[in-house]
Amino acid sequence: MLEPLTAALLIDAALRGAVVALMLITAALMLRDRPGLTAVRLGLALVAGLAVQVFASAPLIESGVPRLWQAPLVGISVANGLLFWLFTAALFDEEFRPRPWQAGVWVVVVALGTYNCASATAEGAPAMLVQRWLPVLFSLLAITAALRPRRADLVERRRRLALYLAVAGSVYTVVMVALRLSSPHGRLSEPAATLDMGLLLLLVAGLAWKLLTVCDTELLSAPAPLPLPEPAPAVDPEEQAQAEAVLARVRTEALYRQDDLSIGSLADQLGLPEYRLRRLVNQQLGHRNFNAFINGFRLAAARAALADPARREEAVLAIALDAGFASIGPFNRAFKAETGLTPSEFRRQALADSSI
Repeated sequence: MLEPLTAALLIDAALRGAVVALMLITAALMLRDRPGLTAVRLGLALVAGLAVQVFASAPLIESGVPRLWQAPLVGISVANGLLFWLFTAALFDEEFRPRPWQAGVWVVVVALGTYNCASATAEGAPAMLVQRWLPVLFSLLAITAALRPRRADLVERRRRLALYLAVAGSVYTVVMVALRLSSPHGRLSEPAATLDMGLLLLLVAGLAWKLLTVCDTELLSAPAPLPLPEPAPAVDPEEQAQAEAVLARVRTEALYRQDDLSIGSLADQLGLPEYRLRRLVNQQLGHRNFNAFINGFRLAAARAALADPARREEAVLAIALDAGFASIGPFNRAFKAETGLTPSEFRRQALADSSI
């Protein structure tokens, strides 16, 4: 019979191997169809960072490898919270792009973790307290990044994934911070290290399962707007009629002009349950995001106003507000993304063409 210590180490090693295998599967799934996506690139960086973390946090490594050799691995592990936040933001926000300052923060966090490990910084020292609580900060940012776009997201599977990542990621972070704070010198005991791998395995397994069961165009945001799928065949004539009625009322009653319009408030005005409106707009009308659906009406109204010679002297801001945009910034970005021109450039071109 195996000695208890040997059995514990074998269980720990098996869990770590399973985590690494699942992460490789997840990486392959993310690369399957869309290797150029921001979310995929950040996901691969996170997988690499977690692989380092899985190796560096093994009990035999923490107890048997000199600190100077462990230090850079610990630094990379500490910075995984930042990568998780950026990956989550890119996964659920189609307009998200990493900023240079975020790369700078990653370098600073790696340097902090490396320094604290190499110099054996005391647990109560300010630098170590910052290291211990940074994962909580990054977890809060990741939760915000997952849940903030969820309200307007019309893809139900992606909405469920956002909730899963927010809950599972926060639970894992809180448990691991608590274990590190309660461990001598921040080193996990063998049972705590095994718990770490068990929780990480559950987190990665859930993400891998979502990627296995959800097609990439539903789950992964594209760096540019995806072509809308063809409307689903109307197996239910009632749903098709309801979808057409939604389009007619939004257009004819100019409901899109309400700058605080949400899917909930629109559902109330239309007399529909919110879940049903989500399904109609997504499955019958082919939209993945409620804000993009409404902005389509707003941009059409703005283009018509900018091309109208009778409104030549009207300010662009007034036209944007009249169309339903809350401010000029989002209007300018949405307008240029759709037309390739600024509103002023579009107006000059449209009015010049109309005078010929």
